[in-house]
Amino acid sequence: MADLTYVWTIRGFVYTAFVIDAFSRMIVGWRVLASLRAELALDALEMAIFARGDPLTGLVHHSDRGSQYLAIRYTERLAEVEAVGSVGSKGDSFDNALAETVNGLYKAELIERRGPWRTVEQVELATAAWVAFWNEDRLHEACGYVPPAEYEAAYHQRLRVADEAA
Repeated sequence: MADLTYVWTIRGFVYTAFVIDAFSRMIVGWRVLASLRAELALDALEMAIFARGDPLTGLVHHSDRGSQYLAIRYTERLAEVEAVGSVGSKGDSFDNALAETVNGLYKAELIERRGPWRTVEQVELATAAWVAFWNEDRLHEACGYVPPAEYEAAYHQRLRVADEAA
C-alpha cells in the first residue's frame, strides 16, 4: 500500500511518501521531499523494492489515484519488478485505508507532537527515527501486539520450521 501526506514547515509544505507491507504493517519504503513530483513516490518505491528484493512477482501494489502513482515511470517500475499495480476508486479513501491510517498516525505521533518544523531535512531525520520506531518497537494490534519486524521474523521462522519438518 502506498500514499503520501503533507507536512507544514515554516518554509512551506514538504511531503512524505510511505510504502507499507499490508501483511506485517512494516513500512518498507519512505521519502520526504519539498516537491510533489513523481520522484517522491518513486524514491519510496525504490526503497521498498530494495528492502523486499527484485522481482516481486505477483505482488499487488495498491495506492490511491494520485498523479505520482499513475505516472508512467512509476507504473513502468512496478512492471519491471513484476508487481501488479492497483488503484482505488475515485474519491474513496477507504480503498487505501491502511496507508491513510499510517499517515494519520505519523502526523499524530510525530508531526503534530514535535512541530513546528523548520526544514525538509529536519522532517526527514525525524521521519527516519519514527519509521525505525514503527517497524522495530511500536506494537500493532493487527500483528498480535508485536512490532512489524518481530511479526515478520516469527512468520519466517514458522516457515523454516515447517520446511524442516517436511
